[in-house]
Amino acid sequence: MENLVITPAFWQDRRVLVTGHTGFKGGWLALWLQTMGARVIGLALPPATQPNLFEITGLAGRMVSILADIRDRDALTAALASHRPEVVFHLAAQALVLPSYSRPAETYASNVMGTVNLLDAIRHTGGVRSVVIVSSDKCYQPRAAACNESDPLGGADPYSSSKACTELVAAAYRASFFNSNDHAGHGTALATARAGNAIGGGDWSAGRLIPDAVRAFAGGRPLLVRHPEAIRPWQHVLEPLAGYLILGECLYRQGARFAEAWNFGPGGDISHSVADLLTKMARMWGVGATWRRDDTAHPHEAPCLRLAVTKAAQALQWHPRWPLATALQMTVDWYRAHLDGQDMVAVSRQQIARYCESLRDAARP
Repeated sequence: MENLVITPAFWQDRRVLVTGHTGFKGGWLALWLQTMGARVIGLALPPATQPNLFEITGLAGRMVSILADIRDRDALTAALASHRPEVVFHLAAQALVLPSYSRPAETYASNVMGTVNLLDAIRHTGGVRSVVIVSSDKCYQPRAAACNESDPLGGADPYSSSKACTELVAAAYRASFFNSNDHAGHGTALATARAGNAIGGGDWSAGRLIPDAVRAFAGGRPLLVRHPEAIRPWQHVLEPLAGYLILGECLYRQGARFAEAWNFGPGGDISHSVADLLTKMARMWGVGATWRRDDTAHPHEAPCLRLAVTKAAQALQWHPRWPLATALQMTVDWYRAHLDGQDMVAVSRQQIARYCESLRDAARP
């Protein structure tokens, strides 16, 4: 199976449920699936920001969009029973570190019990062939070295801890209910995907570096930065989404062989600090783009996060394709196009097409 190129053939007319489709990553995934002819069903809360990618790209008009809470088990069960998805990508979550300090109970309820509700609904409904639970690089216990999939789970803040719990829930459901030797599991193959820090156009979440930078740069005011020395596995949002799509297809076709945890990041040897990223981005943005350290007190955040992606490279033939400079340029171009009033459906589809072309270039002998 050649996985370097993501072709529409597998996804054409495939029934796919994306939870969190009104969010940043979920919106890009739904749009990509639509371009390949998938029949996309989305379940999520209404968009959390104005503006938002979901409305800007007109996703609702080309998919089944169910506005519901993943903490509502009945809503999940009804969606699965009505639309009978074959593949599920679970991205709905409380996805930010700082709000997890002010709303820890909500974070655990969404990230842990939301996942329990989804997997329980899949277990009782049946018919789903592959499930990709999207986790986070922050599910690991902090360490300076790049984290492998076998490294200990943990997390010092509620968000990171909730993602470690999500991983444990997925592992327990896989072993107890979706075991390949257990016919009661309906043939469902379940994997988790631990991605690095995704950047790209269409994110307006407060407290995330890129959206905060865009707001500051566009307004001509300096961006205040909490931890400029922090190192993160930055990658364009299309990079991990490509990994999710490859993984979803592999689970569908070959099941238990791929029903494990997977890292998707820029690679363990690639390190970029917040300061490095912002310096490059400010140069690309131009006039009005400045930043400085915020010297007020802030909650703890891990100083360094790196992901080892050898497993995905070897077993899935997935490799990161866009270096940080390209990822940032595509991000800046997207926001500039939006500020200029361009057709953002066309712009977003063009960026997906450009990424797919990079995959095809890599696959050519």
